[in-house]
Amino acid sequence: MLKQRVITAVLLLAVLLPALFYREPWPFCLLALAFIAAAAWEWAKANDWGQTASVLAGMGCSGVCALMWWAGWLQQSMPRLWLVVGITWVLGGAWILKAGVSAWSHHSQTVRLLAGVLALALTWLAIGQAKVIGFNFLLSVLALVWTADIAAYFSGRAWGGRWSRSKLAVTISPGKSWEGVWGGMLGVMVLALFWRYMDQSTGAQVPSLYTHMGQHSWVILMLSAVFLSAMSVVGDLIESLVKRSAGIKDSSNLLPGHGGVLDRVDALLPTLPLAMMLYSL
Repeated sequence: MLKQRVITAVLLLAVLLPALFYREPWPFCLLALAFIAAAAWEWAKANDWGQTASVLAGMGCSGVCALMWWAGWLQQSMPRLWLVVGITWVLGGAWILKAGVSAWSHHSQTVRLLAGVLALALTWLAIGQAKVIGFNFLLSVLALVWTADIAAYFSGRAWGGRWSRSKLAVTISPGKSWEGVWGGMLGVMVLALFWRYMDQSTGAQVPSLYTHMGQHSWVILMLSAVFLSAMSVVGDLIESLVKRSAGIKDSSNLLPGHGGVLDRVDALLPTLPLAMMLYSL
């Protein structure tokens, strides 16, 4: 398993990193579109749609993304759109998690499919707009999610259950603890301070998310980092809820050793649109 994970990770980095560093946004946007289409296919399968319908869902999602690209949305500032999307993620995410696993399958199959495809398409739009802003900005958002996940994992392993008597979401993801969440938040706060310092030291032409938020006040910077870290957990929990409702461990086996694409991007689904909301506002 470890060997598979390492090989898959190396291959993914070999494809993604050149596109991420490339000056023009289109190579990374094209790769992101392919991954988002695969995630839409996985989402449909996890919500009880057959193979043909799932393939059509992936094609439909990629078609929506391509249409937004063709319409020039990547270069447009959309504060109202991102505000609506951000509010929907905060309120909708809380509602879904509060309702629990048992309530998910009671929602209309079509509504579940369309909600997931829309969320994935908007995530792709956020990725594209972040890449247009600049490499430093996009990477700072991606690093936030990675740092939150890594710090949460090690904090949970080291201190899980030591201070809190209850698990984070025992019926959705029994392995997650409140200590892990707090550790993830602390890791992201340290990352934000360090990244902002490096931007100022190197005179970065394109500001990171942290430099952009920190220009107002340190309080806003820290609150933004904690907020985005918390919402990355919401994205992870919602995908876990869907998989538990479907009775599956991984969204697919497209990425050997890692599961499916949706397993890798779940925390990005709310975080990227919310980062664009903070930036555009």
